[in-house]
Amino acid sequence: MSMELEAMMVRRAFDMTAAALGLVVLSPLFLVLALLIRSTSPGPAFFRQERVGLHGRPFRMFKFRSMRHDAEAHGGQLTVGADPRVTRVGSVIRRYKLDELPQLINVLRGEMALVGPRPEVPRYVALYDERQRQVLEMRPGVTDPASIVYRGESELLASSSDAEATYVNSIMPHKLELNLEYLARRTLVSDIGILFATVAKLAKRDADGFFLPVTKQQRT
Repeated sequence: MSMELEAMMVRRAFDMTAAALGLVVLSPLFLVLALLIRSTSPGPAFFRQERVGLHGRPFRMFKFRSMRHDAEAHGGQLTVGADPRVTRVGSVIRRYKLDELPQLINVLRGEMALVGPRPEVPRYVALYDERQRQVLEMRPGVTDPASIVYRGESELLASSSDAEATYVNSIMPHKLELNLEYLARRTLVSDIGILFATVAKLAKRDADGFFLPVTKQQRT
């Protein structure tokens, strides 16, 4: 057995164990959040959205619903600033990324890992160039280095005159570059470090730590 394959198996075993324990420990929180969502906004507690996973295969990613149940019919797939589609409860769970917790189910199903490139929706993956598509050779994750850097992505997009263009031309390419650089040197220890860094970032109540990356044209 190659060392690379062995490392993948160890990482997968870690993900499965941590996800299972997380679901058990967090089950009371899941119940409270589900009740709050259902009691304050019409619609289901969970939201499932198609994302692109390992080797370009589509899958349905679980999230707690933080928007009105018909949100996609009343806006794009980007959440920008104080998006009116976000519910009162949703604004709180989004701030602390509690809406992402159900993705532990995706981890158990083998569709996601704890750490890996965040899965994109098909329309944005279609814009990847050949190098960027290398991220699809890794199982997508609940968190990644780009998630830490772009903790305040929604606020950043809100400051742009064209949120869609800013995301496609600046933020998304930089996220992909961050993940490609990380994946080239990742280890189980570094993955655990990313998990702790994510928790530490979420513990901060402000939304600092995000920035508009310098484009190639702006570099000197």
